[in-house]
Amino acid sequence: MATMENDMRLKYVTEIHTNFESADFWLQRKGGDGTLGKPVKEFTKENIGVKVTRHEKVVPEFLFYLMEYVFNTGYWRKYAIGSTNLKNLRVEDVKNLELDDKQ
Repeated sequence: MATMENDMRLKYVTEIHTNFESADFWLQRKGGDGTLGKPVKEFTKENIGVKVTRHEKVVPEFLFYLMEYVFNTGYWRKYAIGSTNLKNLRVEDVKNLELDDKQ
């Protein structure tokens, strides 16, 4: 069984869910390849909110820029669910994003 010490996933340092007005930032949950998973700083109840809970492990501003990098690499495309024009990103896939560089 994986533990936080040897399996650093986003869910271990953040709280993540939709309709999360007090989040540090949000990831676009619906859209096409050009917008799905894009981090934004404006609240929308449909987007996936991400709030850092372990400030000793990660700084919210750094995590926002890391999520921009993840988005720009096209990482979320493999997790997109739906039709060609309208896709969705699942909260569980965001929670399971690995934060270590051991891959």
